[in-house]
Amino acid sequence: MLNGNGHITYTFNELAEVLKEVEVILQSLHRSGSYYGEKFIHEEELYRREYEKETTRIIDEWRVCERLAKIRRILSEKFDDTLGEDDMDDLERAMENIKYWRRPGDMP
Repeated sequence: MLNGNGHITYTFNELAEVLKEVEVILQSLHRSGSYYGEKFIHEEELYRREYEKETTRIIDEWRVCERLAKIRRILSEKFDDTLGEDDMDDLERAMENIKYWRRPGDMP
């Protein structure tokens, strides 16, 4: 790891922006889950479909992917991205074994 990546400092405003985005996503999903979770008790299948539809709506209309990309940008832009002998920077190296979603039936 590069020395500059051993200790990274963010301003209050940078971290506040990250936390606001996390809060919007987390609270929206939590509130939806709590609302539909209470209804699962009575008509589970009907409300499960509504919950799944609402979760998709939240992700789309609240631009969750854009918000997460903004968080990633704020957090990663301060890292030194100098490439090492393996042609990777420190963040690439730290994330190279992350497991991502795959289509059903795709090999892991």
